[in-house]
Amino acid sequence: MTNSGGGPMRPGTMRERNLAMLLGEVFAHEPVTRARLAALTGFTKTTVSNLVAVLAEAGLVRDGELVHEGERGRPGVAVAVNRDRAAGLGLEVNVDYLAACVLDLGRRVRYRHLVAADNRDQQPERIVTALARLAEQAVASAAAQGLDVVGASVALPGVFDRADALHAPNLGWSNVPMAGLLGEGLPTLRLAAEHDNEANLAALGELWFGAGRTLGDYLHVSGEIGIGAGIIVGGQVFRGARGFAGELGHVAVAPGGPPCPCGGRGCLERVAGQEAILAAAGLTGVTAGSAAGPRESISALVGLLESGDRRALEAVLAAGRSLGAALAAAVKVLDPDTVVLGGIFSPLAPWVRPEVEAALSAGALYGAVPAVVVSPLAGDAAVLGAAGSVIERVHANPALLLH
Repeated sequence: MTNSGGGPMRPGTMRERNLAMLLGEVFAHEPVTRARLAALTGFTKTTVSNLVAVLAEAGLVRDGELVHEGERGRPGVAVAVNRDRAAGLGLEVNVDYLAACVLDLGRRVRYRHLVAADNRDQQPERIVTALARLAEQAVASAAAQGLDVVGASVALPGVFDRADALHAPNLGWSNVPMAGLLGEGLPTLRLAAEHDNEANLAALGELWFGAGRTLGDYLHVSGEIGIGAGIIVGGQVFRGARGFAGELGHVAVAPGGPPCPCGGRGCLERVAGQEAILAAAGLTGVTAGSAAGPRESISALVGLLESGDRRALEAVLAAGRSLGAALAAAVKVLDPDTVVLGGIFSPLAPWVRPEVEAALSAGALYGAVPAVVVSPLAGDAAVLGAAGSVIERVHANPALLLH
């Protein structure tokens, strides 16, 4: 047998694929007998038993109750996912908080903690030190539940260049070597720490924990202090040639408008980001915060909107129109099935969503208007996506935990 590159397939590679296939079927059909797994995979019963033994030794599956899979015959011992062993750690750095989340192998939240903090213009090393303390607390809490945190992934509010250096204007960071800082600062786990843009991980969080599986290909708007977007195509993040896909906040919607740290003028997040909305609404004494953070700014804004405050309404409706204009242009390029409003745009959706829908309808090509839905996860999507990405790594290659 050959691999996709045309060379001989290593035996270890075939075994890894078989383990991943079998684990996938257990996830999809649990509780499931070995006989049923053989039928689902096409493996012999002996092969299935051997692979189940390997997965069980790694703590990924376990035998469960007896189940009948037909009207006749003796019941078989079912195989199920072991939800009390391996776990994944998600971490998030945002402008006004740090967050941690532990998921077990069944994607259940087993630990969640958020620390409010003003991270603007803080040294990256100092933030990583604080993040490491949060990670250590999460790992300790998981261990107390009998869980082994096997890896971590970090959601970060910025973009990574080809050299994997982070540029995060809202934190005041440029050209930060995050891989090295995280590798040196975070607790050592069995799998190397990974990191990604928070908008990408929020879009994946929506896929795994929100409404994403029913939405087809979608564009997830991650509105916090800035505005980003994660693009899901065929169940995967579309990143673009250089990893910059989804930078919706830097689409120019107001030519000649206020300058942006990206070097442009009139970018969407400068006219429809939270700080711009608060200023236009007259909330100049309130510090902008993230949807998952302390939320004083969002609560204050929603309070004005619900009371019918004219200035706040005009500010949010104008932001909705600008967001709709940017999304209408993105839809022409990407043609998604759905647009998802996340982050701060989730609590603001009663006022923002109609403006976005109107802009998409006005700009539609041949009547192709994507549905607009509101994320049920709001500001929790990114940290859930980060933890979920660790679980997905295990699903895709359970052999990683055999060593």
